[in-house]
Amino acid sequence: MPNSPTLEDLRRYAVARTLFKPTTLRRAIDKLGFVQADPIRAPARAQDLTLRHRVKDYVAGDLERRYAKLDVHEDFFINYGFLSGINWALMHPRTNPAPWNDATRRRARALLAFVRERGAVHPREVDAHFAHGSTTNAWGGSSSATTHLLDAMHYRGLLRVIRRDSGIRVYAVHEHAKRPRHIAARRTQVDALVDLAVRKYAPLPSATLSNLVGRLRYAVPQHRGELGDALARAKARLAHARIDGCDWYWPADENPCAQANAPAEAVRLLAPFDPVVWDRRRFELFWGWAYRFEAYTPEPKRKLGYYALPLLWCDRVIGWGNVTVERGRLRATFGHVELGAAHGPIYRREREAELQRLAAFLGL
Repeated sequence: MPNSPTLEDLRRYAVARTLFKPTTLRRAIDKLGFVQADPIRAPARAQDLTLRHRVKDYVAGDLERRYAKLDVHEDFFINYGFLSGINWALMHPRTNPAPWNDATRRRARALLAFVRERGAVHPREVDAHFAHGSTTNAWGGSSSATTHLLDAMHYRGLLRVIRRDSGIRVYAVHEHAKRPRHIAARRTQVDALVDLAVRKYAPLPSATLSNLVGRLRYAVPQHRGELGDALARAKARLAHARIDGCDWYWPADENPCAQANAPAEAVRLLAPFDPVVWDRRRFELFWGWAYRFEAYTPEPKRKLGYYALPLLWCDRVIGWGNVTVERGRLRATFGHVELGAAHGPIYRREREAELQRLAAFLGL
């Protein structure tokens, strides 16, 4: 590398590399590799809020409407979301998840036969046919046993989501290629998944890189024991630098000091899980304050708001915005940690332009 990057270089690089020039939906998903999903609409789902910055003329809901025609798949990577087909295939077939008891295995076989016969099923159809009852879900509440079993079969790769019907997943049977036998082939698979995570979230502090690789135990439980070696290989092949006592990593073929990383004078309201802000550790290193996602925080304890959107101005996150739709009109309130920027005419003009883009995205 011609120059040793500064923290400012890394901050500009982090923003520039992921907020690329808007392209088609298919190309944006391929470039991102993975788009994290969240069901809350405030004012739109996280996956839509993420894609609107990266897809030309994107409108909320386009991913769900066009899902069946794209080579894209819902699944769990480091979080739940959407992956391009080539990346989705790297995670399957999954083995070594939590074992099923005999009764669950019998129900799964019967359900698989039912889905194969029907071709595609809505959970409501399965409920009507089997009347599975209820079970306790991971959050301690009660949920349909049908939904629970369908989720488990989807995670294992026995089923795939082929579309959504009013937000509800519709499933079909799927068979993945066999797991590679040779250790070298498995190692290549795991390294490709590590590189996918790095390319999505780079540049990464060392602790975040370790956390990301560790989270791959959910994506590939069959390779859980190989992740320690995968982390060591990643650190050996990635470019890195030590800045203010922190080790940073990024793809070896990218240059954090490139002039192309110069920030544009633009305001963007980001999803809480946008790759620019996803890593809260990096967020504080770059911008010097703590952003918190407070949708599940009791209202009296919230400091930013129910679904506060990080407010990016040029290459700095200077505050947050809370956006709602009331009677067909966009309503936005803002908080700032860098008050100086909020008084500039260019900033105010660009913030208004962002609100206009957001209204068009919402179809208002």
